[in-house]
Amino acid sequence: MREARRVTLRVAIVFLLAFVSFNQLFADDDTILYETFDESFSGRWIVSEKEDYKGEWKHEKSKGHDDYGLLVSEPAKKYAIVKELDEPASLKDGIVLQFETRLQNGLECGGAYLKYLRPQDAGWVPKGFDSESPYSIMFGPDKCGTTNKVHFILKHKNPKSGEYVEHHLKFPPSVPHDKLTHVYTAILKSDNELQILVDGEEKKKANFLTSDDFEPPLVPAKTIPDPDDVKPEDWDERAKIPDPEAVKPEDWDEDAPLEIVDEDAVKPEGWLDDEPEEIDDPEATKPEDWDEEEDGEWEAPKTDNPKCEEAPGCGEWKRPMKRNPAYKGKWHAPLIDNPNYKGIWKPQEIPNPNYFELDQPDFEPIAAVGIEIWTMQDGILFDNVLIAKDEKFAASIRDTTWKPKFDAEKEKQKDEEAATTGTDGLAGFQKKVFELLYQVADISFLSEHKDKITDLIEKAEKQPNITIGVLVSIVVVILTLFFRIIFGGKKAKVVEKKPEPVAETSNTEGSSDEKKEETEAESEGAAPARRRQPRREN
Repeated sequence: MREARRVTLRVAIVFLLAFVSFNQLFADDDTILYETFDESFSGRWIVSEKEDYKGEWKHEKSKGHDDYGLLVSEPAKKYAIVKELDEPASLKDGIVLQFETRLQNGLECGGAYLKYLRPQDAGWVPKGFDSESPYSIMFGPDKCGTTNKVHFILKHKNPKSGEYVEHHLKFPPSVPHDKLTHVYTAILKSDNELQILVDGEEKKKANFLTSDDFEPPLVPAKTIPDPDDVKPEDWDERAKIPDPEAVKPEDWDEDAPLEIVDEDAVKPEGWLDDEPEEIDDPEATKPEDWDEEEDGEWEAPKTDNPKCEEAPGCGEWKRPMKRNPAYKGKWHAPLIDNPNYKGIWKPQEIPNPNYFELDQPDFEPIAAVGIEIWTMQDGILFDNVLIAKDEKFAASIRDTTWKPKFDAEKEKQKDEEAATTGTDGLAGFQKKVFELLYQVADISFLSEHKDKITDLIEKAEKQPNITIGVLVSIVVVILTLFFRIIFGGKKAKVVEKKPEPVAETSNTEGSSDEKKEETEAESEGAAPARRRQPRREN
């Protein structure tokens, strides 16, 4: 049954690819570029000859498909390749940017984005394409460490200063975490709206002229802090000050110790004064290779004294310490409102010399599309690069090229999981939980925390023996954050924390620092230093 389904899917894919190739021949004039990589990219896409870019591009099939793509073939390399358009494409009336990528070996650290280059300076050649080649838009997945986002970066020229500024989309969607083919779509509309789709589903909507959607905003602030303004020397920012009229009470003893010996304490009945807490381990034997001339006299390691287990205690009994009722600590004058308080100083605002108004961004046209990345993974496959003006055509490409491939990959993945662990087993449950958690991370009002949430999920997902308990713990952490954001939280009542008791020491007991080191060593499971450890031969 499964084999029959696979054959049917393959036939459907071949038919649809043929349909797309036919449709490509008759695509309307609104299609600016549609690269399927059905044929070799040689001669049409130019590989950078810059020294840093040693990665070899290959023309290969996607795993499990007959569909070709542009492949990143080696890990830990820089790659650069570019294709010039027949003529620059304007963005002012709206445009659709779309491409597929498949992270066949996953993506731990690297990018899989495209750069849409603006017209280059005279003398520039495609073989000189590198990270410095100016672009209008950078779009696509990027993942490394806590970075996990589908970039959308616009380079816009400030009409006042003449400088190009990078404007990053705030809270972009995260990168799908699997090894399947995904399609990324950016729709730029003439009414200044931007839509980011992943697999045809809207993940982000923004407005180019809204300060909440881009950092920094395309339209600068009307005023800025005066860089020449200086805080006056007599400006007092202290809201509270010590009461200058307060006097320390006569009975306030700053030298009184925090703790004193509890004179009322009585030694527990049955205390074994003559028994040590530790004894030589009776089962320990001197190693055969112990050399007393080099290693010194051998001493058996210590073990807990079994006689002390049932007794209230062993060794010399000493009265415990208790809090000193006379302790008051260092005296400080109480705080009062500062009569000279002027608030937190800020420089005065002045008109921004670089301020301008826009009805629409002054987009630079697209003259070429390129891939310039540095990645630690190989197996990244690019396919079906589209630049068009028609959203419906982009949607039809998704339906006829990406969707069949994605469905076939999902079906194969499902069969493999069923064959190894069973979809009803723990692995299937884990997969569903992780899919749900990634969906939660994409909720809009969790955007500020998305990187941390995604990083937490990914670390858990990599655990080889993850348990139900770990999954539940992750769910609880994320749901706690979820409800805090929705409902807010009551501020905890501030309670002045009193100093922890500190035992008095005497010369016979050792200094407090020595006791602290001893306690830390014991808490970490370290044995007290006695003789050096036995010598061992390799």
